Amino acid sequence: MVLFLLGLFVGAGILYLFMKPSAPRGPEPAEPPAPARSEPSRASRRAEPRKLPSDHVEPEAPAAVPAATETVTPAGPVHGARIALVIDDLGHDVADLRPLEALGVPVTYSVLPYEPQTPEVVAELRRRKAEILLHLPMEPVHGENPGPGALLQGMSDGELRQKTEDALKAVPGAVGVNNHMGSLLSSEEGPMNTVLSVLAERNLFFLDSRTSAQSVGYKVALSLGVPAAERQVFLDGDESPEAIHAQFQRLLSVARAKGSGIAIGHPHPETLAALTREVPKAKAEGFEFVPVSYLLTKSGGE
Repeated sequence: MVLFLLGLFVGAGILYLFMKPSAPRGPEPAEPPAPARSEPSRASRRAEPRKLPSDHVEPEAPAAVPAATETVTPAGPVHGARIALVIDDLGHDVADLRPLEALGVPVTYSVLPYEPQTPEVVAELRRRKAEILLHLPMEPVHGENPGPGALLQGMSDGELRQKTEDALKAVPGAVGVNNHMGSLLSSEEGPMNTVLSVLAERNLFFLDSRTSAQSVGYKVALSLGVPAAERQVFLDGDESPEAIHAQFQRLLSVARAKGSGIAIGHPHPETLAALTREVPKAKAEGFEFVPVSYLLTKSGGE
């Protein structure tokens, strides 16, 4: 009997040990805190749509201009090919003008109407007798803000006219206009007819920045008797030195093939450094740098 009770006691003890929760071996390591909601993961950042460059140059449709790596024509004798360099988005800082002046070639300067130093930039350019354009903000397709004084698709003809006239007053001495952004508005014949009629009344010319392959600006300008031209190359949609170099080489190829080429760039440090390298080499090859007003088409193809 004693042995039976002893065995029963031992068995119950063993069963108790198996059923008893084991003591913790030590504090469990804390789980890493969840990432803050405001800090997206790398995967989500990669999934975000590509943002426009800070200069607000809009991507053009692939069919509008050949790819940057495409050779338009082989390198060869230049035979007086002319190049116009247009620098957009000026008005933020008058210091942007210094490296452009140091290039030692004609440059066309396109100034936004309502930037912090627009008056100072315009005054300096007029002192130099440089060629000035009004860089007129227009509505794009992607909803990005074109900046103060923008012309919008829903505006009446009277509003479009008034805003164009006001912007011209903010950039006195401008001899022409090119569009800042505007892939939406520049594809609409009615609004562009209203805007370009203001230029016709003032004997100004229009440079179509061609931020969209659907732009009708060049066609409408010529129909109104406004001298006009179209941009062939964006130098710095991609601001890497390699990309800017490739775009500049495209510009030279266009000029060789067609006799002239028009490029638009911006006062980014990378662009200015590239121009400092590339312009002297192009001059040595025989390319002539001219203001964009030298490359205009007039009504009737003149």
